[in-house]
Amino acid sequence: MTARTARGAAAATLAAVLITGVAACSNPAGGSGASAAAADSAVVGIATEPETLSPLLGYGKDGNSKVFDGLLAHDADMKLKPALAEALPEVSADGRTYTFKLRQGVKFSDGAPFGAKDVVFTYRTILDPATNNASRTELDAVENVTAQGEDRVVFTLKYPYAPFAERTVLPIAPEHIAGKQDVNSGEFTTKPVGTGPYLLAGWSRGEKISFKANPSYWGGEPAVKKFTMAVIKDDDVRATRLRSGELDAAVLPPNLARGFEKDPARTTYAAKSFDYRNVTLPTDHKVTGDVAVRQALDIAVDRKTMVDKLLEGAGKAAYGPVPVGSPWFTAGTERPYDLDRAKKILDDAGWKAGEDGVRVKDGVRAAFPLWYPSGDKLRQDHALAFASDAKKAGIEVRTEAGTWEVIEPRMKTDAVLAGGGSPADPDFDQYLLLTSSLGGDGFNNMARYSNPVVDQALVEGRRSGDRAVRQNAYDTVQRELVKNPGYVFLTHIDHLYVVNDKWDGPTTQVEPHDHGLGSGPWWNVETWKPKQK
Repeated sequence: MTARTARGAAAATLAAVLITGVAACSNPAGGSGASAAAADSAVVGIATEPETLSPLLGYGKDGNSKVFDGLLAHDADMKLKPALAEALPEVSADGRTYTFKLRQGVKFSDGAPFGAKDVVFTYRTILDPATNNASRTELDAVENVTAQGEDRVVFTLKYPYAPFAERTVLPIAPEHIAGKQDVNSGEFTTKPVGTGPYLLAGWSRGEKISFKANPSYWGGEPAVKKFTMAVIKDDDVRATRLRSGELDAAVLPPNLARGFEKDPARTTYAAKSFDYRNVTLPTDHKVTGDVAVRQALDIAVDRKTMVDKLLEGAGKAAYGPVPVGSPWFTAGTERPYDLDRAKKILDDAGWKAGEDGVRVKDGVRAAFPLWYPSGDKLRQDHALAFASDAKKAGIEVRTEAGTWEVIEPRMKTDAVLAGGGSPADPDFDQYLLLTSSLGGDGFNNMARYSNPVVDQALVEGRRSGDRAVRQNAYDTVQRELVKNPGYVFLTHIDHLYVVNDKWDGPTTQVEPHDHGLGSGPWWNVETWKPKQK
């Protein structure tokens, strides 16, 4: 008997915290036995942990934050549904005013009532330049947010930003607590109070984040009373601890997930995602900043082999942030593998093969480092495959592993095996990745890509409420990436999770780059029920 495989099916409609945790060394459930948890508890293994648990600083901005709720939430098919709002918003004819009627009787976990003032406080605080929220530009369209009494909130936009409702899955913080602290360093950043289905029970950095059911949750107390996220950076260690019984579930790369196929007590879930792996091509490097090198690398990579060998078929070739098959994908922008043409592009641009086979131009060797995060086997495999393909074209890529603390200071000139992707809207995928105004802004536009045509198209895409105008804008972006790639996109990855078969309720959504915190079969853990024996 083999484990069953469930595939998430959903329509597209989320960027992620990239701070990597340290492999945990103790039993995340707190005990020493082989069983991960009691029947009403769940322990899941994830690869990363957040820097903060404050939504004011970016935690949970794409939904599913457990401790908090947004005005809206996503269902299994990624369609918006009411959460702290009692209904979807009323939108004015010009697309610039969104009015939300709030759910009555909701309380924060400390017993204080939730109201319009908390919504206003949350959005205004995030928009305050003094708040260290790297995702502030995602709310660029907001001109003002005001309360109309205790149960109504009105957003006024600067322009008709079509996907604005998607932004309101953002968690709401309590003004009476967070508003009395330093937003960037106060206790609320690690000891949050929200309206969500769970309360924070404890957080041991680098080891685990523990939650307990909120008995007064407005949606009903969850049946899973204890929920623990064990932070285990290393893929192999995560798989070993799942097999030993220390974990009830884990996110795993394809080669490790396959090891559980014949386990009758576990189910493998494959979630379709917008999650991509790409190689940044820094503009400020003499090699990767050369358009000819970019074009050559873009067609020298064998994406199909990467999907077949590295992902074992659990994904697809990537040609940009928008996956093939999405209604926003621009047909004709696929780049087939063509090593001969890649070599000709380099020859014509003056990059000539040296004695060791590495090309040289004006005394500069066609060589550069490519960093990937330590312990991430999937990125390591992508980096090695990319380096192998580049070598065939006469470009030397030296792969290096390090923590994000080591990698981030080098991103201006060194290439990185990066990831990203959001199914919510093409603006979410592309603006932060490509607009020149965000070049070098943390993990936004890591390659410092600069293209005036792309900049203009990105603005048109986010400022129009007309689908045809937006489609044309994102078509322009994708075609420009063919002409001048700032990144070499490699694959879009299906997220694989292995889960003990003891609950009714686990499903998957179409997922963003983030896979482990807000995503995974536990996105709806508050609705799970123990299976009846």
